Amino acid sequence: MARGSAKRNAFYAQSGGVTAVINVTAAAVIETARAHKDKIGKVYAGRDGIIGALTEDLIDTSRESARAIAGLKTTPGGAFGSCRYKLKGVEENRAQYERLIEVFHAHDIGYFFYNGGGDSADTCLKVSQLSEAMGYPLLAVHLPKTVDNDLAVTDCCPGFGSVAKYVATSMREAAYDVASMARTSTRVFVFEVMGRHAGWITAAVGLAADEDNDLPLVLLFPEVAFDEAKFLTRVESLIRSHGYCCVGVSEGLRTAEGKFLSESGLRDAFGHAQLGGAGELIAKLVRQKLGQKYHWALADYLQRSARHLASQTDYDHALAVGKAGVEMAVAGKGGVMPAILRTSDKPYRWKIGSVPLTEVANREKMLPTGYISADGMGITAAARAYLLPLVRGEAYPPYRDGLPRYQRLKNPPVAKKIGTTFKV
Repeated sequence: MARGSAKRNAFYAQSGGVTAVINVTAAAVIETARAHKDKIGKVYAGRDGIIGALTEDLIDTSRESARAIAGLKTTPGGAFGSCRYKLKGVEENRAQYERLIEVFHAHDIGYFFYNGGGDSADTCLKVSQLSEAMGYPLLAVHLPKTVDNDLAVTDCCPGFGSVAKYVATSMREAAYDVASMARTSTRVFVFEVMGRHAGWITAAVGLAADEDNDLPLVLLFPEVAFDEAKFLTRVESLIRSHGYCCVGVSEGLRTAEGKFLSESGLRDAFGHAQLGGAGELIAKLVRQKLGQKYHWALADYLQRSARHLASQTDYDHALAVGKAGVEMAVAGKGGVMPAILRTSDKPYRWKIGSVPLTEVANREKMLPTGYISADGMGITAAARAYLLPLVRGEAYPPYRDGLPRYQRLKNPPVAKKIGTTFKV
Protein backbone atom coordinates (compact mmCIF):
# COMPACT_ATOMS: atom_id res chain seq x y z
CA MET A 1 0.00 0.00 0.00
CA ALA A 2 1.52 3.33 -1.04
CA ARG A 3 1.82 5.98 1.62
CA GLY A 4 -1.04 8.47 1.64
CA SER A 5 -2.79 6.83 -1.36
CA ALA A 6 -5.64 5.04 0.43
CA LYS A 7 -8.29 6.26 2.83
CA ARG A 8 -7.21 5.44 6.37
CA ASN A 9 -7.96 6.54 9.92
CA ALA A 10 -5.96 9.07 11.93
CA PHE A 11 -4.76 9.09 15.53
CA TYR A 12 -4.33 12.32 17.51
CA ALA A 13 -2.89 12.65 21.02
CA GLN A 14 -2.03 15.45 23.42
CA SER A 15 1.18 15.20 25.43
CA GLY A 16 2.73 16.88 28.46
CA GLY A 17 1.45 20.03 30.13
CA VAL A 18 -1.57 21.44 28.33
CA THR A 19 -1.97 25.06 27.25
CA ALA A 20 -4.75 27.61 26.83
CA VAL A 21 -4.86 26.85 23.09
CA ILE A 22 -3.92 23.19 22.65
CA ASN A 23 -7.59 22.40 22.03
CA VAL A 24 -7.54 24.92 19.17
CA THR A 25 -4.99 22.67 17.47
CA ALA A 26 -7.10 19.61 18.26
CA ALA A 27 -10.17 21.20 16.69
CA ALA A 28 -8.15 22.20 13.62
CA VAL A 29 -6.89 18.63 13.18
CA ILE A 30 -10.39 17.15 13.39
CA GLU A 31 -12.04 19.78 11.20
CA THR A 32 -9.34 19.57 8.54
CA ALA A 33 -9.43 15.77 8.56
CA ARG A 34 -13.20 15.88 8.07
CA ALA A 35 -12.63 18.08 5.03
CA HIS A 36 -10.33 15.41 3.56
CA LYS A 37 -12.84 12.57 3.47
CA ASP A 38 -11.15 11.09 0.43
CA LYS A 39 -7.95 10.41 2.42
CA ILE A 40 -8.94 10.25 6.09
CA GLY A 41 -11.69 8.10 7.58
CA LYS A 42 -12.15 8.68 11.29
CA VAL A 43 -10.00 10.61 13.72
CA TYR A 44 -9.33 8.61 16.88
CA ALA A 45 -7.91 10.45 19.89
CA GLY A 46 -5.80 8.82 22.57
CA ARG A 47 -7.43 8.99 25.96
CA ASP A 48 -4.81 10.57 28.23
CA GLY A 49 -2.31 10.98 25.44
CA ILE A 50 -0.02 8.28 24.13
CA ILE A 51 -1.18 6.01 26.95
CA GLY A 52 -4.47 5.73 25.05
CA ALA A 53 -2.63 4.19 22.11
CA LEU A 54 -0.59 1.78 24.23
CA THR A 55 -3.68 0.55 26.12
CA GLU A 56 -5.95 0.70 23.05
CA ASP A 57 -8.12 3.24 24.83
CA LEU A 58 -9.22 5.26 21.85
CA ILE A 59 -11.87 7.97 21.50
CA ASP A 60 -14.07 8.21 18.41
CA THR A 61 -14.20 11.91 17.57
CA SER A 62 -16.52 11.25 14.61
CA ARG A 63 -19.35 10.92 17.11
CA GLU A 64 -18.92 14.52 18.23
CA SER A 65 -20.91 17.22 16.45
CA ALA A 66 -19.26 19.93 14.38
CA ARG A 67 -20.50 22.44 16.94
CA ALA A 68 -18.89 20.55 19.83
CA ILE A 69 -15.56 20.34 18.00
CA ALA A 70 -15.72 24.06 17.20
CA GLY A 71 -16.36 24.71 20.90
CA LEU A 72 -12.93 23.29 21.71
CA LYS A 73 -11.36 26.41 20.24
CA THR A 74 -12.40 28.45 23.27
CA THR A 75 -11.87 25.72 25.89
CA PRO A 76 -8.74 25.32 28.08
CA GLY A 77 -7.16 22.07 29.24
CA GLY A 78 -6.76 18.97 27.10
CA ALA A 79 -10.08 17.79 25.68
CA PHE A 80 -8.96 14.17 25.40
CA GLY A 81 -6.60 14.05 28.35
CA SER A 82 -2.82 14.35 28.31
CA CYS A 83 -0.01 12.60 30.16
CA ARG A 84 3.59 12.84 31.19
CA TYR A 85 4.75 9.54 29.83
CA LYS A 86 8.06 9.30 28.03
CA LEU A 87 8.60 6.39 25.69
CA LYS A 88 12.09 4.99 26.06
CA GLY A 89 14.50 4.54 23.19
CA VAL A 90 13.62 1.85 20.66
CA GLU A 91 16.65 -0.18 21.76
CA GLU A 92 15.60 0.05 25.43
CA ASN A 93 11.97 -0.90 24.99
CA ARG A 94 11.09 -1.90 21.45
CA ALA A 95 7.91 -3.54 22.76
CA GLN A 96 6.32 -0.13 23.38
CA TYR A 97 6.74 0.90 19.77
CA GLU A 98 5.66 -2.45 18.43
CA ARG A 99 2.55 -2.17 20.58
CA LEU A 100 1.76 1.20 19.01
CA ILE A 101 2.09 -0.28 15.53
CA GLU A 102 -0.07 -3.25 16.59
CA VAL A 103 -2.86 -0.91 17.76
CA PHE A 104 -2.54 1.28 14.69
CA HIS A 105 -2.73 -1.77 12.41
CA ALA A 106 -5.81 -3.11 14.22
CA HIS A 107 -7.65 0.18 13.72
CA ASP A 108 -6.29 0.93 10.24
CA ILE A 109 -4.51 4.07 11.40
CA GLY A 110 -2.30 5.60 8.74
CA TYR A 111 -1.84 9.08 10.22
CA PHE A 112 -0.25 9.88 13.58
CA PHE A 113 -0.56 13.43 14.94
CA TYR A 114 1.30 14.02 18.20
CA ASN A 115 0.66 17.39 19.84
CA GLY A 116 3.37 18.25 22.35
CA GLY A 117 6.82 19.63 23.16
CA GLY A 118 10.38 18.44 22.75
CA ASP A 119 9.96 14.96 24.22
CA SER A 120 6.90 14.45 22.02
CA ALA A 121 8.86 15.46 18.93
CA ASP A 122 11.41 12.79 19.81
CA THR A 123 8.68 10.16 20.27
CA CYS A 124 7.04 11.14 16.98
CA LEU A 125 10.37 10.79 15.19
CA LYS A 126 10.98 7.34 16.67
CA VAL A 127 7.48 6.15 15.75
CA SER A 128 8.03 7.40 12.21
CA GLN A 129 11.38 5.64 11.93
CA LEU A 130 10.14 2.37 13.40
CA SER A 131 7.05 2.23 11.21
CA GLU A 132 9.38 2.64 8.23
CA ALA A 133 11.64 -0.14 9.48
CA MET A 134 8.68 -2.45 10.10
CA GLY A 135 7.15 -1.75 6.72
CA TYR A 136 3.98 -0.31 8.20
CA PRO A 137 2.65 2.70 6.23
CA LEU A 138 2.26 5.50 8.79
CA LEU A 139 2.64 9.23 8.29
CA ALA A 140 3.75 10.75 11.62
CA VAL A 141 3.48 14.50 12.11
CA HIS A 142 4.44 16.39 15.25
CA LEU A 143 2.25 19.37 16.17
CA PRO A 144 4.15 21.95 18.26
CA LYS A 145 2.92 22.95 21.69
CA THR A 146 4.68 24.19 24.79
CA VAL A 147 4.34 27.12 27.15
CA ASP A 148 8.13 27.13 27.64
CA ASN A 149 8.66 28.22 24.00
CA ASP A 150 11.79 26.09 23.79
CA LEU A 151 11.18 24.04 20.62
CA ALA A 152 13.88 24.44 18.00
CA VAL A 153 13.35 25.90 14.51
CA THR A 154 9.82 27.28 15.03
CA ASP A 155 9.83 31.02 15.78
CA CYS A 156 7.48 30.43 18.71
CA CYS A 157 5.38 27.62 20.17
CA PRO A 158 1.58 27.62 20.32
CA GLY A 159 0.71 28.06 23.98
CA PHE A 160 3.51 30.49 24.76
CA GLY A 161 1.81 33.67 23.52
CA SER A 162 -1.14 33.22 25.87
CA VAL A 163 1.10 32.48 28.86
CA ALA A 164 3.17 35.53 28.00
CA LYS A 165 0.04 37.68 27.88
CA TYR A 166 -1.16 36.30 31.22
CA VAL A 167 2.08 36.79 33.18
CA ALA A 168 2.73 40.28 31.78
CA THR A 169 -0.82 41.34 32.60
CA SER A 170 -0.68 39.79 36.07
CA MET A 171 2.60 41.49 36.92
CA ARG A 172 1.39 44.88 35.68
CA GLU A 173 -1.81 44.64 37.73
CA ALA A 174 0.05 43.41 40.83
CA ALA A 175 2.55 46.26 40.48
CA TYR A 176 -0.24 48.84 40.61
CA ASP A 177 -1.53 47.11 43.75
CA VAL A 178 1.85 47.10 45.48
CA ALA A 179 2.46 50.74 44.57
CA SER A 180 -0.79 51.64 46.32
CA MET A 181 0.26 50.06 49.61
CA ALA A 182 4.03 50.46 49.65
CA ARG A 183 4.25 53.37 52.08
CA THR A 184 2.85 51.41 55.03
CA SER A 185 2.73 47.79 53.88
CA THR A 186 4.24 45.44 51.26
CA ARG A 187 7.17 46.84 49.31
CA VAL A 188 8.31 43.77 47.39
CA PHE A 189 6.21 41.46 45.24
CA VAL A 190 7.74 38.28 43.82
CA PHE A 191 6.07 36.41 40.96
CA GLU A 192 7.32 32.91 40.07
CA VAL A 193 6.66 31.64 36.56
CA MET A 194 7.37 28.46 34.62
CA GLY A 195 10.59 27.82 32.70
CA ARG A 196 12.97 25.06 33.73
CA HIS A 197 15.90 25.88 31.46
CA ALA A 198 14.68 28.61 29.11
CA GLY A 199 13.61 32.03 30.36
CA TRP A 200 11.05 32.92 27.71
CA ILE A 201 8.17 33.27 30.18
CA THR A 202 10.33 35.28 32.58
CA ALA A 203 11.20 37.59 29.70
CA ALA A 204 7.49 38.00 28.98
CA VAL A 205 6.99 39.29 32.54
CA GLY A 206 9.20 42.17 31.43
CA LEU A 207 6.46 43.37 29.08
CA ALA A 208 4.60 44.58 32.19
CA ALA A 209 6.83 47.65 32.17
CA ASP A 210 6.93 50.05 29.22
CA GLU A 211 7.07 53.77 28.46
CA ASP A 212 3.61 54.26 29.97
CA ASN A 213 4.22 51.99 32.95
CA ASP A 214 7.44 52.89 34.77
CA LEU A 215 7.50 49.81 36.95
CA PRO A 216 10.50 48.95 39.18
CA LEU A 217 10.96 45.46 37.80
CA VAL A 218 13.70 42.86 38.30
CA LEU A 219 13.82 39.63 36.26
CA LEU A 220 15.68 36.49 37.29
CA PHE A 221 16.36 34.17 34.36
CA PRO A 222 17.46 30.50 34.37
CA GLU A 223 20.14 31.47 31.82
CA VAL A 224 21.75 33.91 34.29
CA ALA A 225 23.37 32.51 37.44
CA PHE A 226 21.79 34.05 40.54
CA ASP A 227 24.04 36.63 42.19
CA GLU A 228 22.59 37.33 45.62
CA ALA A 229 24.55 40.49 46.37
CA LYS A 230 23.85 42.02 42.97
CA PHE A 231 20.17 41.19 43.23
CA LEU A 232 19.74 42.66 46.70
CA THR A 233 21.56 45.84 45.71
CA ARG A 234 19.23 46.26 42.74
CA VAL A 235 16.08 45.67 44.82
CA GLU A 236 17.25 48.13 47.47
CA SER A 237 17.97 50.74 44.81
CA LEU A 238 14.51 50.40 43.25
CA ILE A 239 12.80 50.66 46.61
CA ARG A 240 14.67 53.91 47.23
CA SER A 241 13.74 55.33 43.82
CA HIS A 242 10.16 54.01 43.47
CA GLY A 243 9.10 53.04 46.98
CA TYR A 244 8.61 49.39 45.99
CA CYS A 245 9.95 46.64 43.72
CA CYS A 246 8.50 43.74 41.71
CA VAL A 247 10.46 40.60 40.87
CA GLY A 248 9.73 38.04 38.14
CA VAL A 249 11.59 34.79 38.78
CA SER A 250 11.86 31.59 36.79
CA GLU A 251 11.20 28.29 38.52
CA GLY A 252 14.50 27.18 36.97
CA LEU A 253 16.66 29.85 38.61
CA ARG A 254 20.15 28.44 39.24
CA THR A 255 23.11 29.13 41.48
CA ALA A 256 26.58 29.88 40.13
CA GLU A 257 27.30 26.17 40.52
CA GLY A 258 24.43 25.32 38.19
CA LYS A 259 22.11 23.90 40.84
CA PHE A 260 18.40 24.74 40.85
CA LEU A 261 17.54 27.00 43.78
CA SER A 262 14.27 25.15 44.31
CA GLU A 263 15.02 21.56 43.34
CA SER A 264 13.12 19.17 45.59
CA GLY A 265 15.03 16.04 44.62
CA LEU A 266 11.95 14.57 42.93
CA ARG A 267 11.63 13.97 39.19
CA ASP A 268 8.65 13.75 36.88
CA ALA A 269 7.85 11.01 34.34
CA PHE A 270 10.09 12.67 31.74
CA GLY A 271 13.04 12.59 34.16
CA HIS A 272 12.95 16.36 34.71
CA ALA A 273 13.63 17.79 38.18
CA GLN A 274 10.48 18.77 40.08
CA LEU A 275 10.73 22.49 40.72
CA GLY A 276 8.69 25.07 42.56
CA GLY A 277 9.36 27.51 45.35
CA ALA A 278 12.10 29.67 43.83
CA GLY A 279 9.81 32.66 44.28
CA GLU A 280 9.32 31.95 47.97
CA LEU A 281 13.06 31.57 48.49
CA ILE A 282 13.73 34.92 46.81
CA ALA A 283 10.96 36.63 48.79
CA LYS A 284 12.27 35.33 52.11
CA LEU A 285 15.77 36.41 51.15
CA VAL A 286 14.49 39.97 50.68
CA ARG A 287 12.94 39.85 54.14
CA GLN A 288 16.02 38.38 55.81
CA LYS A 289 18.61 40.61 54.16
CA LEU A 290 16.71 43.86 53.57
CA GLY A 291 14.01 43.67 56.24
CA GLN A 292 11.28 44.43 53.70
CA LYS A 293 7.74 43.10 53.89
CA TYR A 294 6.88 40.94 50.90
CA HIS A 295 4.19 38.99 49.12
CA TRP A 296 4.87 36.30 46.57
CA ALA A 297 2.75 34.36 44.10
CA LEU A 298 3.19 31.14 42.16
CA ALA A 299 1.51 31.32 38.75
CA ASP A 300 1.68 27.53 38.31
CA TYR A 301 -1.35 26.07 36.46
CA LEU A 302 -3.06 29.47 36.29
CA GLN A 303 -0.61 30.79 33.68
CA ARG A 304 -1.16 27.94 31.23
CA SER A 305 -4.90 27.46 31.73
CA ALA A 306 -5.97 31.11 31.48
CA ARG A 307 -8.16 30.76 28.39
CA HIS A 308 -10.05 33.92 29.34
CA LEU A 309 -6.95 35.95 28.47
CA ALA A 310 -5.65 34.02 25.47
CA SER A 311 -3.69 35.89 22.82
CA GLN A 312 -5.30 36.14 19.38
CA THR A 313 -1.90 35.61 17.77
CA ASP A 314 -1.43 32.45 19.82
CA TYR A 315 -4.89 31.25 18.82
CA ASP A 316 -4.09 31.83 15.15
CA HIS A 317 -0.80 29.93 15.47
CA ALA A 318 -2.45 26.96 17.20
CA LEU A 319 -5.14 26.77 14.53
CA ALA A 320 -2.61 27.02 11.69
CA VAL A 321 -0.30 24.25 12.86
CA GLY A 322 -3.21 21.84 13.31
CA LYS A 323 -4.56 22.54 9.83
CA ALA A 324 -1.13 22.46 8.21
CA GLY A 325 -0.17 19.22 9.97
CA VAL A 326 -3.11 17.38 8.45
CA GLU A 327 -2.50 18.88 5.02
CA MET A 328 1.14 17.80 5.15
CA ALA A 329 0.12 14.27 6.02
CA VAL A 330 -2.49 13.90 3.28
CA ALA A 331 0.14 15.22 0.87
CA GLY A 332 2.32 12.27 1.87
CA LYS A 333 4.73 14.04 4.25
CA GLY A 334 5.79 12.21 7.42
CA GLY A 335 8.48 12.72 10.04
CA VAL A 336 7.88 16.47 9.92
CA MET A 337 6.55 19.34 12.04
CA PRO A 338 4.67 22.44 10.88
CA ALA A 339 6.75 25.37 12.15
CA ILE A 340 5.86 29.04 12.59
CA LEU A 341 8.26 31.15 10.56
CA ARG A 342 8.38 34.90 11.23
CA THR A 343 8.91 37.04 8.14
CA SER A 344 8.53 40.50 9.68
CA ASP A 345 8.37 42.21 13.10
CA LYS A 346 6.71 45.45 11.97
CA PRO A 347 4.18 44.74 10.71
CA TYR A 348 4.12 41.29 12.25
CA ARG A 349 3.94 38.65 9.53
CA TRP A 350 4.40 34.91 9.64
CA LYS A 351 3.86 31.73 7.66
CA ILE A 352 3.91 27.97 8.21
CA GLY A 353 6.85 25.89 7.03
CA SER A 354 7.62 22.18 7.16
CA VAL A 355 10.71 21.07 9.08
CA PRO A 356 12.07 17.52 9.52
CA LEU A 357 11.78 16.15 13.04
CA THR A 358 15.51 15.42 13.06
CA GLU A 359 15.98 19.19 13.39
CA VAL A 360 13.54 19.45 16.33
CA ALA A 361 13.86 16.32 18.46
CA ASN A 362 16.19 16.58 21.48
CA ARG A 363 16.99 20.23 20.82
CA GLU A 364 16.18 23.08 23.16
CA LYS A 365 15.87 26.76 22.19
CA MET A 366 17.20 29.00 24.92
CA LEU A 367 16.50 32.69 25.41
CA PRO A 368 19.12 34.54 23.29
CA THR A 369 21.69 36.53 25.24
CA GLY A 370 20.72 39.53 23.12
CA TYR A 371 17.26 39.47 24.71
CA ILE A 372 18.68 39.91 28.23
CA SER A 373 19.80 43.35 29.40
CA ALA A 374 23.46 43.99 30.18
CA ASP A 375 22.87 43.75 33.93
CA GLY A 376 21.21 40.33 33.50
CA MET A 377 17.97 41.45 35.20
CA GLY A 378 15.81 42.85 32.42
CA ILE A 379 14.92 42.55 28.74
CA THR A 380 16.20 44.43 25.70
CA ALA A 381 14.44 46.21 22.84
CA ALA A 382 15.11 43.13 20.71
CA ALA A 383 13.20 40.98 23.20
CA ARG A 384 10.26 43.38 23.12
CA ALA A 385 10.21 43.32 19.33
CA TYR A 386 10.04 39.54 19.45
CA LEU A 387 7.52 39.21 22.29
CA LEU A 388 4.96 41.94 21.67
CA PRO A 389 3.39 40.50 18.49
CA LEU A 390 2.85 37.20 20.30
CA VAL A 391 0.64 38.71 23.01
CA ARG A 392 -1.43 40.95 20.77
CA GLY A 393 -5.15 40.53 20.32
CA GLU A 394 -7.82 39.00 22.53
CA ALA A 395 -9.45 35.65 21.75
CA TYR A 396 -12.11 35.69 24.45
CA PRO A 397 -14.30 32.63 25.11
CA PRO A 398 -18.07 33.04 25.21
CA TYR A 399 -19.51 33.96 28.61
CA ARG A 400 -22.69 32.92 30.39
CA ASP A 401 -23.89 34.28 33.74
CA GLY A 402 -20.65 36.20 34.06
CA LEU A 403 -18.36 33.17 33.67
CA PRO A 404 -16.62 31.63 30.64
CA ARG A 405 -18.56 28.88 28.92
CA TYR A 406 -16.43 25.89 27.99
CA GLN A 407 -17.05 22.76 25.91
CA ARG A 408 -17.14 19.24 27.37
CA LEU A 409 -16.98 16.36 24.90
CA LYS A 410 -18.66 12.98 25.29
CA ASN A 411 -15.42 11.20 24.34
CA PRO A 412 -17.08 7.88 23.35
CA PRO A 413 -14.70 4.90 23.36
CA VAL A 414 -13.74 2.87 20.32
CA ALA A 415 -14.36 -0.88 20.63
CA LYS A 416 -11.14 -2.76 21.34
CA LYS A 417 -9.90 -5.16 18.66
CA ILE A 418 -6.85 -6.61 20.40
CA GLY A 419 -7.40 -9.22 23.06
CA THR A 420 -4.17 -8.61 24.95
CA THR A 421 -3.56 -5.78 27.39
CA PHE A 422 -0.43 -3.67 27.73
CA LYS A 423 0.90 -2.41 31.04
CA VAL A 424 2.21 1.16 31.14
